[in-house]
Amino acid sequence: MTIRAVVFDVGETLVDETRIWSDWADWLGVPRLTFLAVVGALIERGTDHRDPIRLFRPDIDFAVERERRQAAGRPDVATIDDLYPDAVPALEAMLAAGYRVGIAANQPTTIEQLFNDLGLQLDLVAASETWGIHKPDPAFFARIATELDLPPTEIAYVGDRLDNDIAPAAAAGMAAIFIRRGPWGWIQAGRSSPPAAAATIDSLAELPEVFARLG
Repeated sequence: MTIRAVVFDVGETLVDETRIWSDWADWLGVPRLTFLAVVGALIERGTDHRDPIRLFRPDIDFAVERERRQAAGRPDVATIDDLYPDAVPALEAMLAAGYRVGIAANQPTTIEQLFNDLGLQLDLVAASETWGIHKPDPAFFARIATELDLPPTEIAYVGDRLDNDIAPAAAAGMAAIFIRRGPWGWIQAGRSSPPAAAATIDSLAELPEVFARLG
């Protein structure tokens, strides 16, 4: 296995979404503990990640609601302060090691600015809203390979979700690296190592060792 590129998911891989989910609870007027418990319950059921919000606001139009939040000075966007402490060091380490590095995730287009502003020479920064393709659609992972002009077998995809990241990336022929953190990671996998994953890590700081072993 020769890995030439590493592509990262965003939510709970690079970005800690605790504040983001908590802000939604506050915006909806729902106690945070109640809202986060609902998030966990619906993850267990395998529903869409926006369903916790829909449960409390069945008629919600997300585009309109985001505009309202923006106008109220409470935008639904991740900031540099939401990045996990190991996120930027991991991106820098992969670049320094000679890998091509990308970010591609199920996110609104606005997330691209966060990573473009880091000042890193990233080879790919793409949101599903920009592409019009969402994980786990195989076309999403095919698009990654096309954008990088590499065969899938030379690409590693790092993510926290078994359904959206690990299973489809492995099915596409990529080396799927499972990071065990965030609600999806813990609820979907617990302490186990997913069979489809080429490696399981608890921190992005482990990636250099993982790729040394895989390569």
